[in-house]
Amino acid sequence: MRVLVVAAHPDDETIGLGGQFPRLCDLILWHVTDGAPRNGRDAATQGFATRGAYAEARRRELAAALRLAGRDPSCARSLGIPDQEAAYHLPEIAHGVAQAIRSTRPAVVVTHPYEGGHPDHDATAFGVHAALHLLRRVGEATPPLLEMTSYHAGPQGIAVGRFLPAEGCMPTLLPLSDEARERKRRMLACFATQQAMLRYFPATEVEPLRVAPAYDFCVPPHPGALFYEGFDWGMTGAHFRALAASAGAALGLGSTPWG
Repeated sequence: MRVLVVAAHPDDETIGLGGQFPRLCDLILWHVTDGAPRNGRDAATQGFATRGAYAEARRRELAAALRLAGRDPSCARSLGIPDQEAAYHLPEIAHGVAQAIRSTRPAVVVTHPYEGGHPDHDATAFGVHAALHLLRRVGEATPPLLEMTSYHAGPQGIAVGRFLPAEGCMPTLLPLSDEARERKRRMLACFATQQAMLRYFPATEVEPLRVAPAYDFCVPPHPGALFYEGFDWGMTGAHFRALAASAGAALGLGSTPWG
């Protein structure tokens, strides 16, 4: 079946679901950002003179990881929003995802949960949920929406490989063989520019998936500080929620959660 994975950055798809890629008959990847922040700090840290050169390096890393999984890199497309800025493009993301679903007709869509790990992850989740609601509003059939894990704030700092609890949403644990785990380790190693972050993401024995709950993007995903609020990314939870409320109104969707 055709699976559409909508991810915020190149490498998010591998973290969440990379071990399954060789098993999928028809995979389409759709990235919201190009993985390169506008300020150029990440590019300079990795030795690139421009943001564009850094974004191109991230595309090459993704292509190498996909080839290891036996996938053609042409299955990956991008909206090209600068890293850390997706929350300012919520209506654009929603319309883009809706068009991607219309044009590819996937059997299932997989994306991020709304967990406050990265503002681009939360913006991507908003965009996918909003896109499905836009399609349903005009009577179009929509595929099931599943979530892959990413990261969020935990008691010891970053929590990876597991979801925040959601009522009625139990994850399915997709097992990885030793061979699949080794392949996933090699895939993650392809993202040379991201190794400082990827050290928190070992190739574990399972990849969790769950049916996405109906989120209210106008309330915090959990009590306390969000993970991304500890970084100088120009975003707070309160600001994100205000942007989500404004985007929902602009899209004519009304209040969340959307069923």
